[in-house]
Amino acid sequence: MDWVVFTYSLPTKLRSSPRVALWRRLKRLGAVSLAGGMQVLPAQDECVEAFQWLAQEIRQAQGEALVMRVEKFEGLTDQQVINLFNRSRQEEYHEIEAQLEKLEKMLVVKNKKVRETSEAQAMLDKLRKRHAEVARVDYFDCPEGSRVSARFIEIEQALSPKSTPSTKIESALLAEYRDKRWMTRPRPHVDRLACVWLIRRFIDPNAVIRYAMQPEPDEIAFDIEDGHFGHQGNLCTFEIMQRTFNLKDSVLMKMAEIVHEIDLLDGRYSHSEIDGIDGVLKGWLSAGFSDAELESHGVALFEGLYATLSSHSASARQKEKTKKQK
Repeated sequence: MDWVVFTYSLPTKLRSSPRVALWRRLKRLGAVSLAGGMQVLPAQDECVEAFQWLAQEIRQAQGEALVMRVEKFEGLTDQQVINLFNRSRQEEYHEIEAQLEKLEKMLVVKNKKVRETSEAQAMLDKLRKRHAEVARVDYFDCPEGSRVSARFIEIEQALSPKSTPSTKIESALLAEYRDKRWMTRPRPHVDRLACVWLIRRFIDPNAVIRYAMQPEPDEIAFDIEDGHFGHQGNLCTFEIMQRTFNLKDSVLMKMAEIVHEIDLLDGRYSHSEIDGIDGVLKGWLSAGFSDAELESHGVALFEGLYATLSSHSASARQKEKTKKQK
């Protein structure tokens, strides 16, 4: 596995505040420190770029900095380095979980749930933001991340006791929906674009998809009022289609969570990809892309996301397999 390593030296006369600021930035990047003060991140493009910018700033401050790519560390296996990352994320997730426990106590008075309070909601929003920051640098999917996400859902339900009951979704076969005509509303955004990608990726790559306000009699309408596929309960249309066709591999499940959070903004899920994808999609709308342009760019975006998440998933499975064989 490839790693990017960052070493630096600041002038001795430099005040302490820039040193503290640099330490905080490295912490926000999720870097771990090895012997000799080396800072390490996985060699992802955004990590390499982040270290390069830090190196430039240090040199401008008359310091010294070096960014290196390495394939292995003598005396340390890749799994041992990964464990260092997961241990750091584990500590951060535990801190969040401790705060969530305090919040849960606020929501219980004599064993009865209290009504939503502005104080509790503000605390939950703050913790969601912190959770998103940690999840963004959770490069190796620390197991505690999923557990903390589940705690957020439990507390959200406590704040909204009249939550929507579970939604019953009838299954369907992919073959039944091939060679069909589809339609959805113009100006497709995250949910509709994800559905378009799903249709072309798993159902019918040559499907005709029309953008209009009203469906024709022979068209399958999605993400419109009274459409064949649409929101149900607290699930977005992409989640409904994914479950209808039993497309439930782990990669698609994560994609569904990303689409859900961008579309519904309910704080149910925290993934590092959410903010970036949301910004790109909003940028396309602001730029005035046509429906055809939105579709072609959207399909490419979600195909790239699917490939990236699949690669990460395969890598994690291989590491787990190697670990069990030892």
